[in-house]
Amino acid sequence: MSIRITDRFAIEESELQESFLQASGPGGQNVNKVATAVQLRFDVRASTTIPEDVKQRLSKIAGRQLTNDGVLVLFARGFRSQERNRRDARERLVAMLRAAAEVPVRRRKTRPTLASKLRRLEAKGVRSAVKAGRRRPDE
Repeated sequence: MSIRITDRFAIEESELQESFLQASGPGGQNVNKVATAVQLRFDVRASTTIPEDVKQRLSKIAGRQLTNDGVLVLFARGFRSQERNRRDARERLVAMLRAAAEVPVRRRKTRPTLASKLRRLEAKGVRSAVKAGRRRPDE
């Protein structure tokens, strides 16, 4: 089964590795008995379904969550149930991949208009007059 990210690509569930461990925090009586925390691992470099440009942007977005080997590691331990933590980790992975899939709009250089130049010069003149009015009069 595959997880659809965008119209361009999807990732296979077989590419995800999940491990479960005991989490601190909420859990009530189950906290010391049930492994509710989820560690989701996704090998970005080895993935054949993700385009190269998306991989580069993902490495910038992921930051410290990406290991030196190119494996994205997400921890989810905010909920009491294993299933909810699992869903949370997957949702965060999909959100990261969607953010990386968006191509940033390149900035186009623009020149100031004649009107904006004139407004700037007029403002400088007004400011200069204000400061000139503060000077000590000549004796």
